[in-house]
Amino acid sequence: MEIIKKLASNIKRFLVLYSLLAIATGWMLGIKFSSYASLHKGIYSNLIVLFVFFMIYPMMINMDWGEVKRVVKEPKAVLLSIFYNYIMTPIIAYFLAKLFIHNSELALGFMLVMMIPVSSSSVGYTGIVKGSVEVAMIAQAFNFLLIPILTPLYLHFIARGSNVHVPMNSILKSILIVVVLPMILGYITRIIIIKSKGKKGLKNIKPLTGLITLFSMLGVIFFIFFLKGNMLLSKWVILIQLGIITLVYIILALLLETFINKKSGLSYKEHMGIVFLSTGKNNGTAVALATMAFGPLVAIPAAVLPIFQIILLVVYIHMEKIIWRYFENKKHKSNLIKEEE
Repeated sequence: MEIIKKLASNIKRFLVLYSLLAIATGWMLGIKFSSYASLHKGIYSNLIVLFVFFMIYPMMINMDWGEVKRVVKEPKAVLLSIFYNYIMTPIIAYFLAKLFIHNSELALGFMLVMMIPVSSSSVGYTGIVKGSVEVAMIAQAFNFLLIPILTPLYLHFIARGSNVHVPMNSILKSILIVVVLPMILGYITRIIIIKSKGKKGLKNIKPLTGLITLFSMLGVIFFIFFLKGNMLLSKWVILIQLGIITLVYIILALLLETFINKKSGLSYKEHMGIVFLSTGKNNGTAVALATMAFGPLVAIPAAVLPIFQIILLVVYIHMEKIIWRYFENKKHKSNLIKEEE
């Protein structure tokens, strides 16, 4: 277990470097074996879903359900996440699209992906930085429920009255696979461990669950780039353009959310519980919706944005100690650091 603990600590400490390695390797192999990747796209897409599942499942084992009652009684963090996703983000995205994107279909695609919140990996990111998984889960559920209500409403005006069909089956399937199923299995696993090994046994397996989450995240990154390697090479101009816009959006969103959450009195754990699901987007659902309602060109931003989203959110994960000190107003070593040691 000591080896596992050291390995998990090493990956977490150099997560940006490991992520860049996964990106570079996946992209190079995706270009070299583009025909193979295209032919077996369905298999590898399912593999990504599997990796996302194993990002979330270990976090659910460690989830303290007693905390859920407190979160319901203190809904400030959840309400802030709704504000970020459905008020602040559309306003920022609208002005960025007007300033930087001159192709109307690409602009529509960019706006569309900005309106599909809650990336499937957001709870996993929260667990990695020891944020409140309980807050993340509740906020994720509420934000998901608002997608089929608010997204068509916004798109009605942006697409000038286009008839938009929201793929509820895709949304419900996503919720089932990456939220409900890991939650149920995680709870069952937690009960089994506590009954057989006690709470000490639960504490002892934390390094292993953390390592599984980190490896799964790197697997998601690798296969996203593997599947999109050839497309990224041929669309490099659009890639750079969308990359710059995504960079501006995510940096602006992270700065505003961190500042507002601090001023609103959220704790570090609550902040980390909503910051990833308030900044990251559900690109899989956005791609399905764009392709179904508008066509392939509109789907390009949703296909490209995950690349930059992953990089910037991993950088934010890497800053967890700085963010902890900002929220807790302490200059000495945090409990977060002590737990790693």
